[in-house]
Amino acid sequence: MPNHLSVLGIIHTAISILAILSGFYALALDGKIIPSSKLGKIYIILTILTCLTSLPIMKLGHPTAGHYLAVLILILLPIAIFVRQLRIFGKLADYVQVILMSATLFFSLVPAIVETLTRLPIDAPLASGPDSPIVQKGLSCLVILFIVGAAYQLVKLRDSHKSNSTAGKTA
Repeated sequence: MPNHLSVLGIIHTAISILAILSGFYALALDGKIIPSSKLGKIYIILTILTCLTSLPIMKLGHPTAGHYLAVLILILLPIAIFVRQLRIFGKLADYVQVILMSATLFFSLVPAIVETLTRLPIDAPLASGPDSPIVQKGLSCLVILFIVGAAYQLVKLRDSHKSNSTAGKTA
């Protein structure tokens, strides 16, 4: 069976599925991933565990793009969590946080798409590798989804800020 997973691979996959589901659930409930919320904290912990468990997995014997994405996510998460305390962003901190948290989910989905399409179905995977047309189309759709989703979140956040400032002026 060419698509077997190691014990670590199975654990990593299970955690990563839970991380991605919690990220989408947060988006569905709150319209964004809020690091300070209970669901946001669950997403962050699961995402960190996903990244850490991915690092020792090297089916090719060397780091791959997925490893670099894991490192990038591990860099972006603390910035997203603490962006409000960083004075350099000022009033844009909420917007930066939304983009960074969404980017961590986006970057998590890149290897998820590649691995899923190159491993399933087990008997005859849909793709032979990351350069397969179906993988490239899936990643292209993911980029469009990220751009549209992030833009929607930013517009909603802007509208929320406007209504909050208007409510404060009339009170």
